[in-house]
Amino acid sequence: MSSSPVVENLIRLLDLEQIEVNLFRGFNPEKKRPRVFGGQVLGQALVAAGRTVEGREAHSFHGYFLRPGNSDLPIIYEVDRIRDGKSFTTRRVVAIQNGKAIFNMSSSFQVQEEGLEHQFDMPDAEPPEGLDTEEMQLEVLAETDPDNYKPATFYDWPIEFRHIDQGKSNRAGKHSPHHMCWFRATEKLPDLPILHKCILAYASDRGLLATALLPHGVSIDNKKLQAASLDHAMWFHHEIRADEWLLYVQDSPSSSNARGFCRGSIYRRDGLLVASVTQEGLIRHWD
Repeated sequence: MSSSPVVENLIRLLDLEQIEVNLFRGFNPEKKRPRVFGGQVLGQALVAAGRTVEGREAHSFHGYFLRPGNSDLPIIYEVDRIRDGKSFTTRRVVAIQNGKAIFNMSSSFQVQEEGLEHQFDMPDAEPPEGLDTEEMQLEVLAETDPDNYKPATFYDWPIEFRHIDQGKSNRAGKHSPHHMCWFRATEKLPDLPILHKCILAYASDRGLLATALLPHGVSIDNKKLQAASLDHAMWFHHEIRADEWLLYVQDSPSSSNARGFCRGSIYRRDGLLVASVTQEGLIRHWD
């Protein structure tokens, strides 16, 4: 069990209150954000779906962000038990604030079974131990490029990120839309498989959309940029421990119509591909 209050707060954040059959209430962190972090809604919605399923593992979800979440209000999660088949279970989750849907998700659960296996190889990557922490990078960048970066004082993050291609951190230049980073929970987590998947979903929303900005020389924090996740999908290929180092390999094949499309592959340190991610986000930039 974690001894870190930051990680304990994340676990509590994902421990929803059941208020009726198929109805759950999620709360926001005490430390408020201007709007609810998308990864929080992803994680809580997957928890809500998982609370209505027994004996099957989550293998995928597809979610759409409909409205910005209000960090001053709790979020109600309504689960629709669409189907319970012999091998697969399907759930639909709607997140509600002030009587309006802010997010919806379809998720699928499967009985574990054997089958054909293959995967893309993990790319070569510098190990995380020799890399600067994200906080260290941001402290320097906030001083040298304040238009693109905020000070790191807001960092009280339960997930630790270490970026490999640190030269791309300076958005004064333009770069290919590819990025790699290591991440993990900052403390050991309980041995609950669904919790590790929910925390992986939570972390996967962090920074993925920024990959679509690399060819354009602008940061996600740029004052002339409006950016927000529009949808997010994830597939779980193998069991995961979110408290061990995972390599997040990201790319952005396309950006158009004020939207950026991004993909992510998440590898265990031994090279096993454990999850895949796609996301499209709004990226409006005013010159």
